[in-house]
Amino acid sequence: MKKLKRKIQKMIVGLMGSPIKIETNINNRQIKTVAPLPKEVFWDTNVKIYKTKNGIKYVKTPEKCFSDLPDYNFSENYCDINGLKMHYIDAGPSDGKTLLLLHGQPVWSYLYRTMIHELVAKGYRCIAPDLMGMGKSDKPISIKYHIYDTHCNNVLSFIKKLKLNKITLFCQDWGSLIGLRIAGENSNLFSGIIAANAELPNFTEESNPLYIPEPLTINTKIKSFKKAMAYHMLNNNGFNMGIFQVWVTYCITTPFVHIREIMELSLSKDFKKDQKILDAYAAPFPSFIYMAGPRTLPSMNAGITGQTLKAIVGLKKFKKPFLSLIGLQDKLLGTPRIQKKFIKMVPGAKGQDHEQFKEANHFIQEDIGEIMADRMHKFIVKNKI
Repeated sequence: MKKLKRKIQKMIVGLMGSPIKIETNINNRQIKTVAPLPKEVFWDTNVKIYKTKNGIKYVKTPEKCFSDLPDYNFSENYCDINGLKMHYIDAGPSDGKTLLLLHGQPVWSYLYRTMIHELVAKGYRCIAPDLMGMGKSDKPISIKYHIYDTHCNNVLSFIKKLKLNKITLFCQDWGSLIGLRIAGENSNLFSGIIAANAELPNFTEESNPLYIPEPLTINTKIKSFKKAMAYHMLNNNGFNMGIFQVWVTYCITTPFVHIREIMELSLSKDFKKDQKILDAYAAPFPSFIYMAGPRTLPSMNAGITGQTLKAIVGLKKFKKPFLSLIGLQDKLLGTPRIQKKFIKMVPGAKGQDHEQFKEANHFIQEDIGEIMADRMHKFIVKNKI
């Protein structure tokens, strides 16, 4: 019955096609030419645009957008990074063991609320920043701002400005591409690492198969995330780099990033999706002018051409505790193959209680936040961090 259903779905989607077309033999690593926005795209001219001393134009999400966030009752903190304000949660006792929680895309520190509540109750100091362009942080409006090195430098500057050390890192999605690079290059700052649905690709100029469209033009035929991806997902055997290129192209060319749809498909199929929670993830991005961050973070992968190699060498020498946790519903990063790679690569992974969770999808912190907090606590206790 399932095979018949899938065959019918494939036939229907095949007839509909997809508004996203993937090109071959393109090797464009950065955003170059940006075509004028089509009239169908709503660019809110009533939004106040600020400018840093260095000329970076940015916007701030209105406070009213964050007025109804379930279970997110943390004080606001801000750190200046090159004239832009990075928002972060700093919860728990100031003398507690330091936990750094790094999120990915299209989410923000809201993702960690359950874990933070659980861990603060155990006496930990939990620090969860919003990447620049995400959450309550300032949002540069130029998509050219968002490159891998910039985000890595932002987070490293944040760590140094807060004078964080003896850090236990929990990272996932883009939080891992940033966090694992920083940890691999600055192992002296870290006491342990938990990589959950995480990755640090070893792309070089020659091996990176991803690209950024040139010129970059908004595709007004994209009306829905699900519909844009369905054709490619059903016509590929599993998740692969081709599908990831579709994801890159969707994000950077869509007239509107469909955060709620993305989250629905990235959360566990075993749990009911509360609409208020989906709304909370979309809250930082009320219109297109605020969306440069979620639009461009996936495409930063195309710009990785060797920057991670030094960190990978560092992780191969990382003897401090390293734990891998994966959600098996996540076909992108929750794969046993990636988990085995880390366990084999990182010396500190030996003897750790690595786990796989059938009930969790990509955003494992949302799906099983209490379990993730429990595993983080047990990891710290076991290793006497």
